[in-house]
Order: sequence, then structure tokens, then C-alpha cells
Amino acid sequence: MKRGILEVLLVDAHGITHTNFIGTPVYYVFLQCGTKEYRSKMSKGDNDNALWNQKFVFDFPMSQWKKLSHLKFRIMDKELFKDGGFVGETIIHLGGIITEGRDRGYMEVKPAPYNVVLEDDTFKGELKLGLRFIATDNKFQRKAWEVNIEGKNNGEPMISPILNLMKLPLLRFIAGWARMQGLINAKVIFYFVDYKQCSSICS
Repeated sequence: MKRGILEVLLVDAHGITHTNFIGTPVYYVFLQCGTKEYRSKMSKGDNDNALWNQKFVFDFPMSQWKKLSHLKFRIMDKELFKDGGFVGETIIHLGGIITEGRDRGYMEVKPAPYNVVLEDDTFKGELKLGLRFIATDNKFQRKAWEVNIEGKNNGEPMISPILNLMKLPLLRFIAGWARMQGLINAKVIFYFVDYKQCSSICS
């Protein structure tokens, strides 16, 4: 069964209001799409601004995506003695994103500001969001997304070459010492070192 994955990047908010009158505001966001809902981490407000820089994933069968029309963000302000002061909301309509993503296998909307709607239907502040829709039958695009986004937090590619460089001088030192001590036949140990060097370079 074909599936669609919507990856949402909740970046930040600017110019939003807060409902508490005492202390520094602390904001969080409820994200809802279809039957799935997420809650973001807390962010202390600074001059009516907030920063999350957090990613969320909505995964549904493609048949279900056809019935989903929008993605809702409800910005909340943690109050002094209770949790849940409503600040405003942003609704993103998904029709074009899903249609094009399904046809092409991949669709991206770079992070951009969207209006925050208050309870009286007026606007105050902006919520910055990025969207990517991926059809799972497109393996090439799915792999590219994983490399571009998740690979940034993977330190192994930076460590491996350094370790390989450290191994070669150590092996040569051992080979030289063994040759001077007459413990190992020089041809055997240097063949081993050259083999290791070739393996490290080739890999």
C-alpha cells in the first residue's frame, strides 16, 4: 500500500500575544492532522517571540491523505497556575501539497511565515513553518531527505577518516619495532600494513 509522509518543521513565531499577566510567557504548539496530534516542546517568550526549531512527522496511507484537507497549529501559553492559555492558531491547507507530492513523489515548501489568527478572527503575529511531503514509493527522494536532514546530526562521517589516519602511523610503528626486535618477518608485517593502508584508503 502506498503511503505519504508529511514532515513539518516548526521554526519560530514572532509578534504573538500571551495570555498571562505575570512572568515570562512560555509557548508551546499543538499540531493536528487528521487523527494524529503532537505537542511541541516549551519555548520561553522573548519580546513576544518564540523559537522551537522542531520537526514532526505525519504518516498516513495515500488513500487517507486524499481525505485530509488541512494541518492545524494551535499556539498555547503556559499560565502561572494552569496549562493552556490559547494564543492563536494557523491553518495550512494541504490540497496542492498532497496532489503535487503524490504525482511527483516529493514536494517541498521552504520555511515561510504564516498569519496567526486570534479568537475574534483578527491577525496578530506570524508562525514560521516548513513542509515536505514524500510518497514512500519514491525511494530516491526518501533517501535524499534522510541524508539532507538526519545526516546533519550524524557525527560518524567526520570521525571515521580521522580514526583511519590514526591507525596507519600506529601500524607502521609496530611494524618497525617488530622488525628491529626480529620478532616478525619484515615481509609479513609490511604486507599486513600495506594491506591495511589500502583497505583504509579504498573504504
